Amino acid sequence: MFDLKKLTAELFGTFWLVLGGCGSAVLAAAFPDVGIGLAGVSLAFGLTVLTMAFALGPISGGHFNPAVTLGLAAGGRFAWKDAPGYVVAQVVGAILAALVLYTIASGKAGYAGGLASNGFGEHSPGGYSMTSALWTEMVMTFGFLIVILGATAKRASPGFAPIAIGLALTLIHLISIPVTNTSVNPARSTGPALIEGGIALEQLWFFWVYPIVGALVAGFVYKVVWDE
Repeated sequence: MFDLKKLTAELFGTFWLVLGGCGSAVLAAAFPDVGIGLAGVSLAFGLTVLTMAFALGPISGGHFNPAVTLGLAAGGRFAWKDAPGYVVAQVVGAILAALVLYTIASGKAGYAGGLASNGFGEHSPGGYSMTSALWTEMVMTFGFLIVILGATAKRASPGFAPIAIGLALTLIHLISIPVTNTSVNPARSTGPALIEGGIALEQLWFFWVYPIVGALVAGFVYKVVWDE
C-alpha cells in the first residue's frame, strides 16, 4: 500500500529540485552583468537536494530521483516494491516544476522556450558526442550513488548525509554541465523535455537508461564491496 506522506514528500522534493536547479539555469545563469553562471547553477542544484534532504528526508528518505530510488533498492537500502510509487511521484513533481518554470520564463519578451533540458550531440551544451554523454551520465550517477550509500550508512556521521549529498551533486554539475547539461536524474530530464518537445523529447530515453544503469551498478557494487 502506498504511503501518501512519503509520496507527497518525494513529489515536492523533486519539484523543488527541478524548479531550483533548472530555474537557476533559465532565469539567472546568463542575466546581464550579474548572472550566476555554470558555478551558480551547479550550486543551486546542490542546494535543492541539501535543503529538501534536511526538510523531507526524515519522511521519505529524500530520494527525489528515480535513479537514486532504484540504486538504493539495488544496494539493499530500499524495498523494490515501493520503487514504482516513488518514481511516479518524482516524475509528477518534475513535470509540475517545469510547468511552473515555463509559466515564469515565458513572461519575458523574447523567451525562446528553453528549460535547461539535457542532451547530447547537437543538443549538448558543448557539442559532446553520444559516447561522451553515455560515460558522463553513467559514471556521474555511479559516483552520486556511492556518496549517498556511504553517507547514509550506519557507521557514517548521523545528520551530515544531506551536506555530503548536496555537495556531491554540486561537484557533478561542475564537471558535466558542458557535456549533457547534467541529468543523473531521469525525472529532472523528463519535466523540461516534455514541455520543450523537439530534440529534448527525442533524446529523453537516453537520460532514463544511462543514469539508471550507473545507479544500479553502484548499488550492487557498494552492497558487495563496501557495505557493512
